[in-house]
This record gives sequence, C-alpha cells and structure tokens, in this order.
Amino acid sequence: MTHSTKQRLIEAGLRMLLQHGYNDLGIQALLDATSTPKGSFYHHFKDKEDFALEVVDTYMQQVHQVLDVTLSDRKVPPLARVRSFFEAVQQSYKGEGYMGCLLGGLGQELSGVSEVFRKKIEDCIATIAKRLAVCLEEAREQGALAPDSNARQMANLLVDCWEGAALRSRLRRSPASLNAMLDFYFNSITVSAPPGRRMS
Repeated sequence: MTHSTKQRLIEAGLRMLLQHGYNDLGIQALLDATSTPKGSFYHHFKDKEDFALEVVDTYMQQVHQVLDVTLSDRKVPPLARVRSFFEAVQQSYKGEGYMGCLLGGLGQELSGVSEVFRKKIEDCIATIAKRLAVCLEEAREQGALAPDSNARQMANLLVDCWEGAALRSRLRRSPASLNAMLDFYFNSITVSAPPGRRMS
C-alpha cells in the first residue's frame, strides 16, 4: 500500500528535522526530497510550524508504540521493562547514526524562542515520564525499589538523564553515554544499592 503524500512528507520530515533541526529545514529541500509539489504541501499543512508539530505528533505515536511493547509484559520485572524501553530507543538511535532524540534536539533549538514548541516538547517528555512512572511504582510495590521511593520523581529524573546522554551520544556519534547512564541509574535505584545512593 502506497503512502499518502502527507505520510511521505512527515516521514521525510522526521529524518530531516533530526539531521538539520527546525531552522535549517527548508521546505523546498523537503519537497525536492519527496518529489512533492509546493501546493500539495500547503494542502496538508498551514505552514512550516504546523508541519513540524505534526512530525512531533507522529514521532510520539512511534514512542507510544515502543512503550506499549516494552512496558506491557507483566511476566518481565518492571525495572527490566523500563530499561528495555530505553534499549529499544537506543537501537533506533543506532539506526540513525546516533543523531540523538528529536524531542531533545527541537527542545534545545526552539524552547527559548517559541512558546508553542516549548510547551509541545515539554508535554511530550512529561507524557513519557508519566508512563514510565507507572512501571516504577509497580517496582516499588514489589520491593525492587526503596519503600519511600517517589516513582514520579524517579521517572522525571530518568528521562532528564536520558536526554542529556542522548545529546552526548550525538556529539560523540557513540552509544557509550547512553549505556553508562542506564547502568548508573539502574544500579543506583535498586534496593541493593548503598542507602546513600537510593532515591526517594
């Protein structure tokens, strides 16, 4: 089944926004890459901002699909499910040449100049953290985390750390920062860690 023009533009936009960012994304370059007439672009999108916001929505649909797959298997311990989500994301980064996170890249580029994008990206990241917090709370209830652990705070910190590691992975074109961050985080939060290393 062939993709519609809108789907083709969005898929190309995902790659080009990740590689070039928002400000350096030229509409003409997008049209050339997809062999799309200019009129077709403006039939589907009001302007460049509207297009980029729809690309973010599509990206988030993909993120939710990965969350659904990795977090839903109750036969797997909850902390292992959380880590598997990030390992799956890391594999997508690898396939893209470690270009980092689209949300993080756009957030860094646009949050200081666009309230629309600032709020959009923050909402997306907060949504991911909220879903991870459910799994972390399950881990706390099962005794895998300290009883006084705050799952929401832990999820927010996890996502924050990941975004920083994703930036370093882009700078280095390497997974080393991602691996080190995951190892440190999960070693630190488990109940077997020294008391001073626990999070609450």
